[in-house]
Amino acid sequence: MECPFWKFLTLSWKKKEGSGKKDMLRTLFAFAFFFVSFSHAFSFPSKAQDDSGRSLEILQAPGRIISLIPAATEQLYLLDAGDRIVGVTIYCQRPSQAQTKEKVGTVIDVNIEKIIELRPDLIIASPLTDHKQIRKLRGLGLRVETFDAPKDFHGLCESFLTLSRIIGKKRKAEEVLERTKRKLEAVREGIEGDAKARVFVQIGANPLFTADEGSFINDLIEYAGGINIAGDVNTGIFSREEVIKRNPDIILIVTMGIIGEREKETWFRYKTISAVKNRRIFTVDSYRVCSPTPVSFVETAKEMARMFHAKQ
Repeated sequence: MECPFWKFLTLSWKKKEGSGKKDMLRTLFAFAFFFVSFSHAFSFPSKAQDDSGRSLEILQAPGRIISLIPAATEQLYLLDAGDRIVGVTIYCQRPSQAQTKEKVGTVIDVNIEKIIELRPDLIIASPLTDHKQIRKLRGLGLRVETFDAPKDFHGLCESFLTLSRIIGKKRKAEEVLERTKRKLEAVREGIEGDAKARVFVQIGANPLFTADEGSFINDLIEYAGGINIAGDVNTGIFSREEVIKRNPDIILIVTMGIIGEREKETWFRYKTISAVKNRRIFTVDSYRVCSPTPVSFVETAKEMARMFHAKQ
């Protein structure tokens, strides 16, 4: 499975080939903006706001919801509100029930006519959703809420609570978070005292892209008992030379289908890297990494902890 936004970026990059240096820089900027905002990716935001930045008051629980964020779609199901969803993006694949919902476009570009036809009470949008389209939908009297993206587990939990308040499921969210936090604490206790592995996470192949200090993936690695070798940089664009210099113990590749397998083979050419010498190169599920919920965050932390602390 290819990381959803990486697939979009790759297509955009190919379209811009031959268009000159300026267009390529724009594409890189767009990807950097995405990763900083969404932490590689479609994570659900932490605070509901209107266009002026004011917090929104929740007046009535919506009965018909359109979700333009894959993580938000998954969170709605965690809150037992999947039956309220009437429309999603083509990237909303989890849980499997979401695949049967009407498709209204992508995270960035939507079909306004289709949305109107579905008569939603609420549209959940991301900062990447076309602002002109959002204004048009609001001008038609539809309720659209956009959100800031979380950068760590705490922000992810706050986002989940915000969503639960909007749809009238706060008690359910609190129950889910209580169980989730207990499991996360168990993960931390299980690796307490162990040496920390130095980790490089590859999210994109061309250009090489990683999780920087401002991403929730950095937080994920730390919860799993690792050290992000790119945790001190403020941009996700990296180089293989820098990876070699920083010499990670583990390389994690976010699954990108055939490209991911090729990248795995590419890394094995660099014999001086500890991760290569010890054959500790792994792939991780793109939806867990690009599109987290509090529950999947903990599941992924547990999975990574086993990778980081396995006996060689």
